[in-house]
Amino acid sequence: MDAPPSGLEPSSPPSEPHRATGRREQHLHLLNEPLSSLRWRAPVTVPPTASVREAAQLMQQQGVSSVLVVEQGRLFGLVTDRDLRNRVVAAGLDPSRPVLDIATLAPLTLDESRPAIEALMLMAQHNIHHLPLMNGSRVTGLVTARDLTERHGTTAVFLVGEIYKQADLDGLVRLSRRLPELQRHLAAADASAHATGHLITAVTDAFTIRLIQLAENRLGPPPVDYVWVAAGSQARCEQTAKTDQDNCLILDDGYDEARHGAYFEAFARWVCDGLAACGYVHCPGEMMAMTPAWRQPLRRWRQYFRTWIDEPEPKALMLTCVFFDLRAVHGRTDWLDSLRGHMLDRTRGNGIFLAHMVGNALAHRPPRGLFGGIAPIRSGEHRGAIDLKHTGIVPIVDLARIYALAAALKEVNTQERLQRAADSGEISADGARDLRQALEFLAALRIRHQAGQIAQGRAPDNFLVVERLSHFERSQLKEAFDIVHTLQSVLEQRFQSGWF
Repeated sequence: MDAPPSGLEPSSPPSEPHRATGRREQHLHLLNEPLSSLRWRAPVTVPPTASVREAAQLMQQQGVSSVLVVEQGRLFGLVTDRDLRNRVVAAGLDPSRPVLDIATLAPLTLDESRPAIEALMLMAQHNIHHLPLMNGSRVTGLVTARDLTERHGTTAVFLVGEIYKQADLDGLVRLSRRLPELQRHLAAADASAHATGHLITAVTDAFTIRLIQLAENRLGPPPVDYVWVAAGSQARCEQTAKTDQDNCLILDDGYDEARHGAYFEAFARWVCDGLAACGYVHCPGEMMAMTPAWRQPLRRWRQYFRTWIDEPEPKALMLTCVFFDLRAVHGRTDWLDSLRGHMLDRTRGNGIFLAHMVGNALAHRPPRGLFGGIAPIRSGEHRGAIDLKHTGIVPIVDLARIYALAAALKEVNTQERLQRAADSGEISADGARDLRQALEFLAALRIRHQAGQIAQGRAPDNFLVVERLSHFERSQLKEAFDIVHTLQSVLEQRFQSGWF
């Protein structure tokens, strides 16, 4: 059995009269309060000169599951009980060796001033369970996944950990049924849309990587190197429980269709079908690695981007909206960095291409009426509703993408693109702030809408009936649409003037 975790001390349980009413406040405390406001014990440390045996003995004496390797206040590494099992006992390592031989050097850290939700995000994204906390260059504590999950029962951290333990597709499918409940819990706890998107996407990444690992177990090692790449909302870390899959496969330039094609066809199909079984439905436009066009060597991907940028016809513009938002999930991640650099070199200041991108983006307009009011869908199944995704969120995503391409920004997440676009001068600081706030409001509204449907046992969608909103929410919604409309008009004027 694991030793009790070091790090944040659990809060005393609420007294019985306050137990039920305090649950929501506990969620809010975890998600919104800075880590420095939570209590933790002083970090248990050893010097770099300590032996593995001395580190293990200290962990036993202190009743902790990890120690930090520290000298003169400087953090060198982290050792966990798992390291002792896997790197010492299982490997037959001499316990008199220096502790640095088994430590995770330069571990990921988080400043103690950051909100606790960021600790959850970092742990879920990197599948780690121990996170040193810092104040400047000084280590002040350690938070563990168990510390946080004791305060917030349904978390992405534990779900990601369980995903990597599954030995077959059936196990992954069972776990995938927890994802809607995760979104519902995050919505109930008032997690920001930005944090929710990162946490849910971290779970998608874990499903993807585990399916890739299982595919290699079934098919054998790949004949050439590759990188599996997420596109669209997964690449931007902006997913919700209602999503399809967009992905592609970049193969080594030594790839030969005759010798290697059958392997990668079976590989990509198994992963994509596995994602579909886990609830990430096949992309209606077939923008997936199982489609031969999106399973190509690196040189071919460079040709794709050259063509799309130099000849921006309608289909090319549609593809750019998916494949200009890319993030490496597994494999040779450095290839994507190279490809992105090649792409951005061609888009920076490319007035003709950017003008076409603007024209394409303006096809997605917020649903504003003749006199500036909200104009819901007038007929059909969704009469009286608005499409929060395609007429609310997508227009902001499109604007941020154009700013990023114009300034050759490497960021993919929309919030981060808008911040960096303001820093680069592509958009005013006020404009970027307004768009970021509008995006957060619209995305949070979408998440809460879907969470309500999940709670009712219904399939989540993006169609929100306007009349069900309060007057205050409708006022905010109108203001958000006005912001998007204004920034679209600014970009349209810039396009018409030819100023890029």
